[in-house]
Amino acid sequence: MPVTDPQQPVALLRLDAAMVQQLSRLQTPIWVFDIDHSRVHWANDAALEVWRSPHLDELLARDMGSDMSESVARRLRQYQLDFERHDARFSELWTLYPKGVPRTVRVMFSGVRLADGRIAMLCEAIGEQHADPETLRSAEALLHTPVMITLFDESGRALYRNPAARSSVANPLNGLWQHFVDPAETDQMLADLRQQGSVLQVSRVNTADGMRWHRVSARRCQDAVTGQQAWLCSEVDISDLKQVEARAQFLAMHDSLTGLPNRHFVNDAFQQRLDQLLPVGQPAVLMFIDLDNFKQINDSLGHATGDQLLRTMAARLEQAMHGNDLVARLGGDEFLIFTTADGADAAVRELGQRLLATLSQPVRLGHHELSVTASMGVARFPKDGNDLGTLMRQADLAMYGAKDAGRNRLEFFSEAMLAKAQSRLGLEIELRRALARREFVLHYQPRCHIGSGRIVGAEALVRWDHPQRGLVPPGEFIPLCEETGLIVALGEQVLEQATIQLERWQRTGVLHSIAVNLSPRQFGSVSLLASLRRIIDASGCDARGLELEITESVLLGNDETTQALLHGLRELGCGVIVDDFGTGYSNLACLQRLPLNSLKIDRSFISATQPSRPLAEVIIALGHTLGLRVVAEGVETQEQLDWLRHTDCDEFQGFLYSAAVPADAFEALVTGPR
Repeated sequence: MPVTDPQQPVALLRLDAAMVQQLSRLQTPIWVFDIDHSRVHWANDAALEVWRSPHLDELLARDMGSDMSESVARRLRQYQLDFERHDARFSELWTLYPKGVPRTVRVMFSGVRLADGRIAMLCEAIGEQHADPETLRSAEALLHTPVMITLFDESGRALYRNPAARSSVANPLNGLWQHFVDPAETDQMLADLRQQGSVLQVSRVNTADGMRWHRVSARRCQDAVTGQQAWLCSEVDISDLKQVEARAQFLAMHDSLTGLPNRHFVNDAFQQRLDQLLPVGQPAVLMFIDLDNFKQINDSLGHATGDQLLRTMAARLEQAMHGNDLVARLGGDEFLIFTTADGADAAVRELGQRLLATLSQPVRLGHHELSVTASMGVARFPKDGNDLGTLMRQADLAMYGAKDAGRNRLEFFSEAMLAKAQSRLGLEIELRRALARREFVLHYQPRCHIGSGRIVGAEALVRWDHPQRGLVPPGEFIPLCEETGLIVALGEQVLEQATIQLERWQRTGVLHSIAVNLSPRQFGSVSLLASLRRIIDASGCDARGLELEITESVLLGNDETTQALLHGLRELGCGVIVDDFGTGYSNLACLQRLPLNSLKIDRSFISATQPSRPLAEVIIALGHTLGLRVVAEGVETQEQLDWLRHTDCDEFQGFLYSAAVPADAFEALVTGPR
């Protein structure tokens, strides 16, 4: 416990008695402050007057920490470290608050060791200051502000640091040259200060916590004590902001799912790599990789499983490539690789085959084990192009070439691929123009009763009436319409023409039934029922004569959406025919529950040799068992027709009777002699 006996502090302060007596009698206020306990440990009589204390016991009992601000507490702890490590001394203007009354004094601080070994602070009040209020308040603000303020002399020595600046540096003796990480940056800052008078910059600085980012505002001034030129620097730590910026930059340039570089990174880094290689003539390779049938995995197992698969594939690609190679994800299931390995085609093919084998290894995802293949397209630099855009386009074309060739393979770009792509693009442009100009027309193939040979219906088949080429068969444009989505617009035009023709034939008694094909994409359109209702109403036809042919593949899964759509078609009055039956994997129980009218046997069963014909006979028997009408298509010979009569097939169509013909020619078939 502190005591008032002037002899006791001798032991506590490790001072001899004579020294304590002299300190006690000095007119200069002197006190010892215990930083750890926030209390005055000892004071002379002059200090008691400064603190407005009647006697030492009362002063020692005061808890100075009860109303001490956090900034002052941090400042005192910093003093303690500086006394211990650097035997430092400080002279500062401090405002004390004895019994709540402000009193500004200039104090000299130094360290003193207590008897228990702890470092306390010896305070010498040099004199009371009577500055104007603005000066006092500015000095107090410097003490409490979190902004780091330092005054350097022209040589870079620190003349003054406010508490925030002092706590940020590891050593109070460090000057300007030790402060900045990059000496060249210090040189430039000083040059700018001498020339311009002020500088604002973001710099890396050395601190007690290691390297940090500071926003530095420096200006030329004069030292108020010596009048010499000086540099006043104020600094704010923006390291957290820099980390956020770095994170944002990373996210902007990388794929959030796999962590691989993304398309933005590719556009920047890949092109830079090409620019470096071009002058020296070093070959490189761009590989475009697309997973085969990935959409089916997403649709059947869910997007969570699909995402997990993509992460696995990305990790495999990274592990398979060398450190200088670049691997990126462009989006979806598309990946891109840039490598400067041996550019010889044989070496590239060997690398590609190794990657394809790596990707196709089984993947265990939850309860599922998957084996996923990939298709790869390769473009060579500079052979196939010397800029990123060209190489990506060529590699993409080569990848689609691999898809067309059977998937799970590698294809190099060739000029033939480019010519095919350009032709395809030209065809797509022409198709869009043809849709706008309504250049598509319908031909009708008779569907006949197998016993009497009488025409009982027709299948509407689309032709393109090209201005220069004449009639273009569907095989030349339907696949591209499917691929580009133009099939939906084309399908609507076909339905419009077919229903108008149906109404005319129904009214004149020529025919009462027309079948129209619906593509899978058209069948899956959410607007199908609304469009059909509008088209039927506009034509005025009897919807019971409109039969819609769907492929067996759209029935796979038999989900609620498919069932609802089929029932919606039935409510409109339309019939439903399952086309190309026998080539898919329909669930027979599902067929029994669905609102269907007919099965159309695929032409491959009709043209089959005698040993394979029992399959067609089973399909015919199955259709009759389900109460469905059975139609055979592709009948080209009398022998095939005779066989179908023997199997009790209901109807047939094919070249034996007639190819698809224009409407007027079809009418002649109905009304004319056979």
